[in-house]
Amino acid sequence: MQKSIDRLLTTHVGSLIRPPELVKLLRAKEEGKHGEDRELAACTEAAVAEVVRTQVRIGLDVVNDGEFGKTISWSRYVMERMSGVSQLPGTDAMPRGVTGKDRRDFADFYKAYDPSQGLTRMAPWRVSGPIKYIGQEAVQRDIESLRRALRGIKVQEAFMTAVAPASVVPDRDDQYYRSDEEYLFAVADALNEEYRAIVAGGFLLQIDDAYLAHYYDMIVPPGSLADYRRWAELRVEALNRALRGIPEERSRYHVCWGSWNGPHMSDVPLKDIVDLILRVNVGGYLLEMANPRHEHEWRVWKSVKLPPGRVLLPGVISHATNVVEHPELICERLTRLASLLGREAIIASTDCGFAQGPFVQRVHPSIMWAKLEVLVAGARLAGQQLWGR
Repeated sequence: MQKSIDRLLTTHVGSLIRPPELVKLLRAKEEGKHGEDRELAACTEAAVAEVVRTQVRIGLDVVNDGEFGKTISWSRYVMERMSGVSQLPGTDAMPRGVTGKDRRDFADFYKAYDPSQGLTRMAPWRVSGPIKYIGQEAVQRDIESLRRALRGIKVQEAFMTAVAPASVVPDRDDQYYRSDEEYLFAVADALNEEYRAIVAGGFLLQIDDAYLAHYYDMIVPPGSLADYRRWAELRVEALNRALRGIPEERSRYHVCWGSWNGPHMSDVPLKDIVDLILRVNVGGYLLEMANPRHEHEWRVWKSVKLPPGRVLLPGVISHATNVVEHPELICERLTRLASLLGREAIIASTDCGFAQGPFVQRVHPSIMWAKLEVLVAGARLAGQQLWGR
């Protein structure tokens, strides 16, 4: 992972809004309509090429494929890449894994909000057999697509995303594994194959783990912070198992409190989990630091230091509001962190993905690109201050 040596580098969390023509084809696949696989493949290829060009054109340094190859969502794509798991029959009711105190306290809001989000295939899952990785062809297809999109284009680096063990079907009916630990370690061993493929393909690996922080909302109350930390510690152990053989400098870890623009009044404070996050054996940490429930937590870094050689990739623009941040605000957010951690330890990023999957977008596409443009502008302002030029 490159560092900000003479200026502040810029990146984002990964999931970008899909173009309408790709959404149309993916919707047909989702609904079980027969179509030409070659048409979907060609459309995906063209969309990846265009999204890479656009990222480069606006000045982002570390780019990706927008996660356009994931046909379900940032986490549930593994349904198509692991054996032993299936979706329970029935309606797409909101599963236990995305309900909690926030939804109980603001039930009227979520009753109106959830149906508007376009979430699909959200029913709970069943584990009925041994979990093994079967996504070799799919991940290699994504790797080759991004490679082709990058031909003739100069970027600092490119990354690809994969899910963390904690965020794989926490809402499951497990009919095979005898314990939570046994299940998690099986998932970790399967994911290790995908992680290795991405790094072997020449890309940075980004691990996405929204559930690590969000599950506090599920456990507390009636459980305690100590109960939650025991739950989380096992997930961190599983993730480090999944990261075996992955060089720290070729990986980064994204933790958020869930991408929806809801109240988030039951989020776990960063100070209560930052030590757990820093136990993950990666080169960088992407954390939400722009949204109004967590922006004040930059002060955590007054007393917490990054492990040697690692970097912080703070979210300095929000994915969950249509208000476009001012470059000077972005500059302020970056320079105050750089004053605590050092300018080379900071890479400007976003809070979360602008699209949870093909059918869920958090802002309008024009707003997304405007936000990424001001991210670049704000980082340039910060760089001028930090390097004096």
